[in-house]
Amino acid sequence: MAKILIVEDEKAIRNVLRNILKDENKDFEIEEAENGKQALDLMSEKEFDLALCDIKMPGMDGIEVLEQVREKHPDTAVVMISGHGDLDTAVESMRKGAYDYISKPPDLNRLINTVRNALDRNTLVRENKVLKKKVGRNFQMIGDSPALEQIKEMIEKVAPTEARVLITGPNGTGKELVAHWIHQKSERNKAPMVEVNCAAIPSELIESELFGHKKGAFTSAVKDRKGKFEQANEGTLFLDEIGDMSLSAQAKVLRALQEGKITPVGGDKEIKVNVRVLAATNKNLQEEIKEGKFREDLYHRLSVILIKVPPLNDRKEDIPVLTEYFAQKIAEEQGMSLKKFNDSALKELQKIDWTGNIRELRNVVERLIILGGSEISASDVQTFASK
Repeated sequence: MAKILIVEDEKAIRNVLRNILKDENKDFEIEEAENGKQALDLMSEKEFDLALCDIKMPGMDGIEVLEQVREKHPDTAVVMISGHGDLDTAVESMRKGAYDYISKPPDLNRLINTVRNALDRNTLVRENKVLKKKVGRNFQMIGDSPALEQIKEMIEKVAPTEARVLITGPNGTGKELVAHWIHQKSERNKAPMVEVNCAAIPSELIESELFGHKKGAFTSAVKDRKGKFEQANEGTLFLDEIGDMSLSAQAKVLRALQEGKITPVGGDKEIKVNVRVLAATNKNLQEEIKEGKFREDLYHRLSVILIKVPPLNDRKEDIPVLTEYFAQKIAEEQGMSLKKFNDSALKELQKIDWTGNIRELRNVVERLIILGGSEISASDVQTFASK
């Protein structure tokens, strides 16, 4: 559960803030500090998800606390508490890394929404850090075939820019991996990369998923919900299987890209968003356009840069190194001894028609490790790799 630190020299306001937060969620772990030094001492002892910090305090003021928190505890979101005359300072604090500010006396709805959003944002940032570790372990671009080297070179050129990228290729080729590497090598890599599988979300819910909704917008909308565009603000939004998105949602995505604004379902206020959009599809969008299933104007917005990920059959020279990588990874995951694939086994794997691409290869390697001999041979491949 979220750990929140209230930094405020006035006891009455600390009590008000504590009561509001406890009414919102009784499971919040809340601690209090009456000055900046005490707050920093507490933070050195334990990790907090959020700090509500007064600006005007005796001794060390809120801005000094903010600067030290951003330096020493970058994972802690900071919301500044400003008196009426402190608004200019509050705005300046946001430039120094504060998530937001609230005014005294605190408005209930304003405070709760700010806390919710700050905690949601913090969760995404932390998940993104975990994702970065996974990118290092699980999303490596394995191989040195000319086709893969060309993609790596393209990523190096495209990633530092703000250009939108459309990634195409058959299922199982690694389109998601390409998107992750573009984000990680971009200037936005400290912010979240938020993924949306457009094919997995019912058409009637896709707009709510992307743009959020207001309480009461539809039957199951029991509270306000931030959409993926807003969650990805300052970061990257990856729209996987974009070819499966409804035309209605396509129109709204196009508007969001054109104007940098979204409107939640059931809402009437526009929200500014700053996201870099990466999209992927296994469909031929040119054909989808001809059939009236995909907007041509959206296609041109998304495909500033086009990266085509080749099927495994077009890069079979990478199969030996991919097999070795998967064998080692599967052995670690399952606590098994590492099995070697001899040369004849690797040559046999290169003869297979890999219609399921890299995903299929991984499954076959796992099957061979489980069912094959102590050293995987051509005979094992012929016996256990058949479709």
